[in-house]
Amino acid sequence: MQYILLLNESPNELADRDHPERSKTYWGAWSAFIGAISKAGIIVNGDGLLGPETATTVRLRDGKRMVQDGPFADTKEVLGGYFVIEVPDLDAALEWAAKAPCVHGGSVEVRPVMPPMRAPKA
Repeated sequence: MQYILLLNESPNELADRDHPERSKTYWGAWSAFIGAISKAGIIVNGDGLLGPETATTVRLRDGKRMVQDGPFADTKEVLGGYFVIEVPDLDAALEWAAKAPCVHGGSVEVRPVMPPMRAPKA
């Protein structure tokens, strides 16, 4: 079964990405995690995301498109990336989620991926 691991990082963790002294530890932890899930052969897809300051949020209200720079202002954690993994069950997905570096200062949301939709019958 496929699960998505939504990797939520704290502002401090995101700041570590480019910090001259802390970036080596930050990227070392992620490299180790990515290496482990790669070796396990469970990665279906995954990407890191640029920081929330690069985001644009779109809403439609009363038929009008509203565009806002950045994510919702009150968020304490931001989506830093994701992996889609293929594992036997939720317990296995939770085991992998607990190994993600961001789980210490942020969180990992685990969700089952919906099966592909069937094309409508003509």
